[in-house]
Amino acid sequence: MVIEHARRIALRSRGPRAVDADPSQIQNWDWDPTRVAVVVCDMWDAHHCVSATRRVVEMAPRMNEVLTRLRAEGALIVHAPADCMEFYRDTPARRRALLAPYADARVPIDWCDWEQDELDQLPASLTNPGTCSCTSAKPCGDRFRAWTRQIPLIDVLEVDAVTDDGQELFNLLEQRSIDDVIVMGVHTNACVLGRPYGIRQLVALGKRPVLCRDLTDAFHHDPHGHHWGTEQMIAHIERRWCPTVTSDQLVGGTAFSFSRRHSG
Repeated sequence: MVIEHARRIALRSRGPRAVDADPSQIQNWDWDPTRVAVVVCDMWDAHHCVSATRRVVEMAPRMNEVLTRLRAEGALIVHAPADCMEFYRDTPARRRALLAPYADARVPIDWCDWEQDELDQLPASLTNPGTCSCTSAKPCGDRFRAWTRQIPLIDVLEVDAVTDDGQELFNLLEQRSIDDVIVMGVHTNACVLGRPYGIRQLVALGKRPVLCRDLTDAFHHDPHGHHWGTEQMIAHIERRWCPTVTSDQLVGGTAFSFSRRHSG
């Protein structure tokens, strides 16, 4: 079948033994943005960890640029800031998710925790990261709900959808016969994988998730540095869960990277 809007891009994955080596299993994707959804995971306006908040602020402008292009090309943009649905209660984007017809997923939809093979493969600093990802000697205090909405640097338009419910996301995807889902946002070793709208759940639902690897971030504190932890999680996802892509492949421009103060 010829896909009218398609162009070919390369997705990256890894074999099961490619831990630190060149990833390099490349598969071609006949990319058609009109048959794609983008899930923006937990890009909150604030976080109990101050460095996590700063990294979201730094990443958000490029993410908004990418979403603007993808939306214009016909992709469905789904904003998924957990615990923030009250803020969007009366918006067209929230109503779009609420009104999508129910679709029977035939599998449970809930938080998807670490599987044993993941715990065996990854350092504890990533699977049990604690309450702070700062590099300073004085860490942030206890967890608390600092967020009230998605960061306003990312536009939420009437044509988008807003949900933090995996069933609602599945309804939206089935309503539009969408199987390909690009996931971006934070944090790669927590919500991006585990949420009911995250990568593990999308795999269980029979969808084809793809992680946008330059528009994500891990939450951890490790002597190897922050950039190292995010790269470890990207490698793990490429081995265990789904392929990855970079934003410049999707929309052009330059792939995002954190400034030096946030990558060490």
